[in-house]
Amino acid sequence: MKEIIVNILRGMVIGIANVIPGVSGGTMMVSMGIYDKLILVLTHFIKRMKEAIALLIPIGIGMLLSIAIFAKIFSAVLFPRFPLQTNLFFIGLILGGLPVIYDKVKGNSIRIPQILAFALFFIMVVGFALVGEGGDASADISFSIFNEIKLFGVGIIAAATMVIPGVSGSMIMMILGYYNTIIDTINNFINALKDFNITAMLDTFVVLVPFGIGVVVGIVAVAKLIEFMLKKYPLVTYWAIIGLIVASPFAILIMMEVGTIGIMEILTGVVLLAIGFFISLKLGA
Repeated sequence: MKEIIVNILRGMVIGIANVIPGVSGGTMMVSMGIYDKLILVLTHFIKRMKEAIALLIPIGIGMLLSIAIFAKIFSAVLFPRFPLQTNLFFIGLILGGLPVIYDKVKGNSIRIPQILAFALFFIMVVGFALVGEGGDASADISFSIFNEIKLFGVGIIAAATMVIPGVSGSMIMMILGYYNTIIDTINNFINALKDFNITAMLDTFVVLVPFGIGVVVGIVAVAKLIEFMLKKYPLVTYWAIIGLIVASPFAILIMMEVGTIGIMEILTGVVLLAIGFFISLKLGA
């Protein structure tokens, strides 16, 4: 029972991270020590069905709960009113996972391929943050075969970037101009579900079904690729992941919109960074 509750909490952190631009759900998976397990059960779902269900269902419940309950609070209240403190809390969550992933490479000599992998993926994440404009863009979702195919493709890209540590799926969706569209559609679906408005729920399916199918395909495809890389080139892959994780705080700070910063904001931000670090350590234990 304790493990189920912990996995629900992990899912909630991953869910919130996946809807906040600049924060990576994949990084949260690594930080909480479940990345390898998730990749394993996703790529061998049939063989490990019992283990997969025991892990994926509570994490999925946590993600859905966080998106339904907390995502709006973070995006509409905490980030606009307390940007420094909220971002530092997520940076704490990210940094708390570094000891877990560093254990994978500790004791091994660092060679040129590892250094290149670290540098390449560090630069990639920071580069995405520097060009990460377009949050106000809104995509065309009028019903057509072309738009449905586009939504399927966006789902694949979103899922791929959500699974890869250090890369923010929501940030990529902002760049593509689909972030507001998907978030608004999810909110419309939740409101329709609350009111049990079947017609309004069906209207959202035009967007959510092709996007959702793309997400599933993307997650499985990228999980297969990462599993192959971890088996074939483990040290290079782990150093690439470390590069992605180390770059994430820089990406968050680059994308952060902060007004006047006072002593109180800095002090409370540092406290929240420490709390986030502690939470990540505990959830990754």
